[in-house]
Amino acid sequence: MSRNTAKAQALADQIGNGATVGTFGARPAGDIVIVAVPYADAVEVVAHYGDALGGKVLVDITNPFNADATGLVTTAGNSVTQQIAAVAPEGAQVVKAFNTIFSGVLAEEKPLDAFLAGDSAEAKARVAAFLESLDMRPLDAGGLEMAHALEWAGILLVGLARNGAGFDIAFGAKVL
Repeated sequence: MSRNTAKAQALADQIGNGATVGTFGARPAGDIVIVAVPYADAVEVVAHYGDALGGKVLVDITNPFNADATGLVTTAGNSVTQQIAAVAPEGAQVVKAFNTIFSGVLAEEKPLDAFLAGDSAEAKARVAAFLESLDMRPLDAGGLEMAHALEWAGILLVGLARNGAGFDIAFGAKVL
């Protein structure tokens, strides 16, 4: 859902695989809810929807960058993902994913590695299946405590992009 329904519908159409659009402010209908809001609003949005998110998998894609994107506003043990998990209703599971992929790279629809972190094996499996449906290779970084490391990976990616690599790059992992 979005304040811009046409934009949300275009994205849902691009994603396919059963992605739906809801009316802004309405109860989220999907089993997987992607929290795609500015990091400063993420905790408040999850708290606002409260019990409507019970039993759902919440995917936090935020990057809590400081004002000049040279660091984070979060600390180890207090990632935005962990803050979301703290206010999420009973039965909701939170997974960090997508935050290390630039939107332009994502839109190219090329195979990508997608890192994820969360405490629920079931939730991570559901997100992994969703990622695979988008031709991505899910790479499990571990428990929710690793969300802060993924937030730092987002800063690293921006640093590389700003210093010559460009914004058409993506992280990946290769087994040697």
